[in-house]
Amino acid sequence: MTEPRDPAGTPPPARRTVRSYVLRAGRITDAQARSVAELLPVYGIAFSAAPLDLDAAFGRSAPKVLEIGFGMGETTAAIAQANPGTDYLAIEVHTPGVGGLLKRIRDLRLANVRIVQHDAVEVLEKMIPPGTLDGVHIFFPDPWPKKRHHKRRLVQPPFVALVASRLKPGGILHVATDWEDYALQILAVLSAEPLLANTADGFAPRPETRPLTKFENRGLRLGHRVWDVVFRRR
Repeated sequence: MTEPRDPAGTPPPARRTVRSYVLRAGRITDAQARSVAELLPVYGIAFSAAPLDLDAAFGRSAPKVLEIGFGMGETTAAIAQANPGTDYLAIEVHTPGVGGLLKRIRDLRLANVRIVQHDAVEVLEKMIPPGTLDGVHIFFPDPWPKKRHHKRRLVQPPFVALVASRLKPGGILHVATDWEDYALQILAVLSAEPLLANTADGFAPRPETRPLTKFENRGLRLGHRVWDVVFRRR
């Protein structure tokens, strides 16, 4: 059953039982802490329950891609460096990861990345107007492998409906995971969303735009697989 929508095509807010993160204890290094203190005021955007002018936030008109849950920032920085004509709004709640990406932004002199340290669901609901994003990346979301925890997984129908509503027609939603059962769930959920169409016959080959991380390369050498799911907004 599809989610009800208002006349403008916007789905209701994603249910608050699914958040984009669970806070876990983690050590922050001195370098990461310094990066947060010095660079977050420069490259960060504070959460606000009001629509964000993306062009104003980046100081230009360019394609806009949302990166949800960027971990330590390795992939986001590599993508941004390879695509200087595209702007990336990167969302992460964990301070060590925020510090890690900020350090990469400085070291690589990236002008096309901004960070929001907040829950992605609320950012999508409150800050991103419908039909404004050229792409959304969700790379290796927490798989919550135990069956009793599957309800905590991010990629659920209400969340996908919300993401789809924020994409422009033709915009791309790209999800990648190294957990097969989660990959099957992701493929099923995205296939059931009426605003989205699969760009492949099932799983997609890894797009060249998604860099291989050290973690992924190590997993591939051990025989682990990664599944890419790439859908386009109708």
